[in-house]
Amino acid sequence: MTNTAAESIDEYIRGYPGEVQQLLQTMRRTIKKAAPKAEETISYKIPAFRLNGMLVWFAAFKNHIGFYPGAGAIKVFKDELSAYKSAKGSVQFPFDKPLPLALVSRIVKFRVGQNLSEK
Repeated sequence: MTNTAAESIDEYIRGYPGEVQQLLQTMRRTIKKAAPKAEETISYKIPAFRLNGMLVWFAAFKNHIGFYPGAGAIKVFKDELSAYKSAKGSVQFPFDKPLPLALVSRIVKFRVGQNLSEK
């Protein structure tokens, strides 16, 4: 399950099985709704959104959706993310649990605020 040559988010998502495509599309819609002015792109070979700089990334893996809002956002939302495996700038949402879409939306809005205040 990899799609390393994708040139668009649509192409990236098409490279995965149906159930994973649905999760990826749900993440995409949630991010777009939280950051309607953000531009879709592929960065580091995975889907990403840009608004006054890079905003967030997301990707599919064998057993989870990876979400990459950066270290600052992971730190701020640490308590709410504690149910998930995370690292300095990323968090893993396992396939066997519902995506925490309200939390993803709040994190994206936080990142929008960060990017707009830096520029």
